[in-house]
Amino acid sequence: MTEDVFSVDAVVIGAGVIGLACARELAQAGQEVVLLEAGPHWGEGTSSRNSEVIHAGLYYPPQSLKAATCIAGKQALYDYCASRRIPHRRTGKWIIATAPEQEAALEAIVRRSQACDVPLETADSGQVHSALPDVRASAGLFSPTTGIVDSHQLMLALLADFEAAGGMLVCRAPVESVTSDRDCGPHRVVVGGESPTILSAPRVVNAAGLDAIDLLARWSGYPEAVSPAQYYARGVYFSYSGRHPFDTLVYPVPEPGGLGVHLTLDLAGQARFGPDVEWIGSVDYRVDLARASAFVRSIQGWWPGLEPERLQPAYAGIRPKLGPADSGFHDFLIQDESTHGLSGVVHLLGIESPGLTASLALARRVGERLNVSSAG
Repeated sequence: MTEDVFSVDAVVIGAGVIGLACARELAQAGQEVVLLEAGPHWGEGTSSRNSEVIHAGLYYPPQSLKAATCIAGKQALYDYCASRRIPHRRTGKWIIATAPEQEAALEAIVRRSQACDVPLETADSGQVHSALPDVRASAGLFSPTTGIVDSHQLMLALLADFEAAGGMLVCRAPVESVTSDRDCGPHRVVVGGESPTILSAPRVVNAAGLDAIDLLARWSGYPEAVSPAQYYARGVYFSYSGRHPFDTLVYPVPEPGGLGVHLTLDLAGQARFGPDVEWIGSVDYRVDLARASAFVRSIQGWWPGLEPERLQPAYAGIRPKLGPADSGFHDFLIQDESTHGLSGVVHLLGIESPGLTASLALARRVGERLNVSSAG
């Protein structure tokens, strides 16, 4: 490895939607930023394996970071998409109870939405049937501010902004280690891959997604005592070929670890279902075709007209979880100097759903934690 050390103002690790948003934020504030991506291309991890939903902010405790950044990020994302002509659509979303015993879950969502001042409309079975004649439901909620976005075009726009502000993206650049000295000097980032090098920077952002917690074990100076455990929840998606009767998103009541097998649409109107929840021990994107039968049972519980033969395996995504199955709610975790004692270091941990929606709001918070904030 070369001993040449290149000094920059900031290093951002991970070029998913969160890393791209953070790098853009810092670059537009006048920082010289290098964005490192271990893979061959930006945005190929969790950011490309989700529902592409712009979430309203209905599901999270009112004082949580997830609620705050989802709600602020939602409006920022709609504004950004409109200004940059990024394909998106405010589709709205139905959340339905298929039986009276599920209606308590709807009432809990109503209470959270009221506490967070998120618009939400209630509906009885007749009103749901009028809006969704093909759906079986005893009651429902309609979220008018939920939407969908082309996540690839969003990330492409963030990258364009970043590079226009002078930032540099380097792919195939895995971070082998980071050394931070509490008492003096910038942080030392050792980069492997095809062109090994060492970067020196007073500011480092760990936005490595599924690898963010693993990186902490290779971070000299980071106190092990504040490192959270890592868990993985895989979610499989199935696409639905051909026509269907829906022009809005449809969600059942949430389930532990996720939001249930729901119907989302892409911008061409094709339907897909998912994700389910399967707790796994390591990163594995394989789609088990045997899971289709559980999808059919779940979907036919609220859409009896589903034709099972039209379900096709699509892809799997993995959520980086900060707690095991059945451990309850876990918030986004932003660690800065107040947590780990390292000046100029921010770790973004457990950034799962609604991370895509919250990306611009999270980036703004990172800039504030580093005392660097753009005007955009």
